Amino acid sequence: MTRTLILIRHAKSDWDDQSLPDHDRPLNARGRASAPRVGHWLAGLETVPDEVLCSTATRTQETWAGIAPFLPSAPAPTLLRALYLAAPKQMLDQLRSATGATLAVVAHNPGTAALAGWLAAAPAAHPKFCHYPTGATCVMRFNIDDWSDLCPDTGQIVAFAVPRELPDPA
Repeated sequence: MTRTLILIRHAKSDWDDQSLPDHDRPLNARGRASAPRVGHWLAGLETVPDEVLCSTATRTQETWAGIAPFLPSAPAPTLLRALYLAAPKQMLDQLRSATGATLAVVAHNPGTAALAGWLAAAPAAHPKFCHYPTGATCVMRFNIDDWSDLCPDTGQIVAFAVPRELPDPA
């Protein structure tokens, strides 16, 4: 069986209100414009998750909220505090308990970039793959029956995109 993983780093967040705890920072204007671009791009790839794991941070939830309207039958996210600023090992632990055939994970760097690099059999040809800027999204396929079978260096990258390089949704 094939499983598809969509790794999404949250869109650009707002740093204007220094009194807000990091966990509560929202998206800025650029971030709010970027998330729909990612949703439109995923819809064009016909890559729609049937399960979404999302950090509890405001910026990750807002990122998914901007993506979801562009996807048919987009599921409500499962909010996981464990994904907030998670290291790759913590993220992998959450992934291994997933049940969907196509799983989206909305989280933070450096964990998202490190996990993508660790899971991919070969890095994406895109020059920003290793940096994984805000809003960057990678679609990977795995030949596994269950997410608990996930191993390093086995993901085949189908697509990688950075929002600023994507067109605005029509």
